[in-house]
Amino acid sequence: MNVLSGLISVISYLHILLLSQSLLMDPDGCSLWSRKTPYLIQYVQDGDIIIGGIFTVNTYLHDLNRSWRYNLWFMCFLPVPDYYRHLLAFIFAVREINLNSDILPNVTLGYHLFDSCGDVNKAVESVLWILSGPGNMVPNYSCRRHGKLAGVIGDLSSQTSQQVATILNVYGYPQRYLRRINFKDPTGKDIYFNENGEMPAAYDIKNYIVITDKFSYIIMKSVGTINLSASDGEQLTINKSRIIWKYNSTEVPHSRCSEDCPPGYRRVSQESIHTCCFDCVLCSEGEVTNPTETGSCQECPGDKWPNMEKNECIYKPIEYLSFQDDGIALALALVSVLLSLIASIILCIFALFRDTPIVKANNQNLSFVLLVAIMLSFLSVFLFLGRPVDITCMLRQTSFGIIFSVAVSALLAKTFMVCIAFKATKPGSCWRKWIGAKLPNCIVFVCSFLMFLICVTWLSVSPPFQEMNTHSYPGKIIIQCNEGSVIAFYTVLSYMGFLAAVSFVVAFLARKLPDSFNEAKYITFSMLVFCNVWITFIPAYMSVMGKNTVIIEVFAILASSAGILCCIFFPKCYIILLRPQLNTKRNLHKASS
Repeated sequence: MNVLSGLISVISYLHILLLSQSLLMDPDGCSLWSRKTPYLIQYVQDGDIIIGGIFTVNTYLHDLNRSWRYNLWFMCFLPVPDYYRHLLAFIFAVREINLNSDILPNVTLGYHLFDSCGDVNKAVESVLWILSGPGNMVPNYSCRRHGKLAGVIGDLSSQTSQQVATILNVYGYPQRYLRRINFKDPTGKDIYFNENGEMPAAYDIKNYIVITDKFSYIIMKSVGTINLSASDGEQLTINKSRIIWKYNSTEVPHSRCSEDCPPGYRRVSQESIHTCCFDCVLCSEGEVTNPTETGSCQECPGDKWPNMEKNECIYKPIEYLSFQDDGIALALALVSVLLSLIASIILCIFALFRDTPIVKANNQNLSFVLLVAIMLSFLSVFLFLGRPVDITCMLRQTSFGIIFSVAVSALLAKTFMVCIAFKATKPGSCWRKWIGAKLPNCIVFVCSFLMFLICVTWLSVSPPFQEMNTHSYPGKIIIQCNEGSVIAFYTVLSYMGFLAAVSFVVAFLARKLPDSFNEAKYITFSMLVFCNVWITFIPAYMSVMGKNTVIIEVFAILASSAGILCCIFFPKCYIILLRPQLNTKRNLHKASS
């Protein structure tokens, strides 16, 4: 069947060639001559009036293994029988007009025809040759000696015709006349042209299928139509099941310029590129991939944080100084208990040996008050350990401030009593009346009461409270105590520092005064340790966050209390327990002298 159809095509083509030979022969025996200018095929017949024409007779040979424009001019040699009929019809019409003297008496029509091969470049060059006439192609100049160019017809496609019309419009040739034509064809269908010189006709939508085997070739398959004269909604018809995509697949390929963003990333459109092209940018801190909107991120709630894959918000871990999770909390608790036991043991020793000279010589009541305050300061550490609540937050700083004000004011009272005792030894001294228990008790009460008023004011105006800190550390919730009033907190520290500074100065000035045990020297050392600890505490406290602030403050409480305990009471316990022979009035007076 294929062989038979091929033979029919060959016979039809030979018939056209024979017919063309009869048309291309002049009746008088003068043959119509055709010539090939470089790269152009043209057909020429002289006459009084010349009609230019641009036809598509031959087509290109497409080589799929090369660029389709490769060796352009030498590949246009495949004649198309349907297109060749257009050329023969034109020549036949001119011949019939010239043979009939009634149509154009004493006028002979000629023509100058070119084969554009359906190529825009060849069509433009062809129209320039027609305008210049025989000889060399000279823009804006006609070398035509005989015959006047009346007009130019062609080309077959709109693509080439529009370019040809653009050039001919400069020289006033009526290429766009068809725009104003409106008529009916033999079937009764309206024929008209739109503002672009195009007929709103029906078009076939072709599917180019590239077959790659031993040789590469193309098959065109009709998959739909476009009928511009149809009603809205029916102009375009496509049978998607007939479309063959790459790899002989009927499934529509997915248009993908960029791969989908992985979890934890969001899309950012690239500038001046199609919307399907985008970059993947990491979601900001605290954000996860939005499950409802692909390619975007959403922020996690305040109590949640992204997981490792950044595709889900999980609850943030809670952090505070806990006994279960932090070994340092257990260590601080053990140290606190140990030091409080040591303080209680020293208190028992002083109570047992309260009638000995060394205990009596240093105002045993103040010593007892100081030991109780130190023991309570050690135990107050437990208010800082564990999960903070509002009541522990209020008791932390206030109890710490009041206990330390009692301890430091007791040391201050001891120092004053050393100075007063020295002054009272002089004959006729007025300081004798201040010797006794009233003055030191009054000093301790007044200094402690002032701290008590500061703490009560703090709790009344802006008390400390439990706070869920979600901002200091990403991915964590820190349960901490908010001081409520920073001014009140630093007022407590400042007042305590003022008492310590006064005690240090007075003790330093009285360190060389003759005393039963020269206690001023030990008070000087204890206040030096106390002040150094709390001066170092302030910058360290301000430079850390979370549970580290609690650790710093607990360490400062333990260190300063232990410094007072060691400097004041260890030397006395050494004499009481290990050197009892020195615990006599004679030895004390001997040491003071």
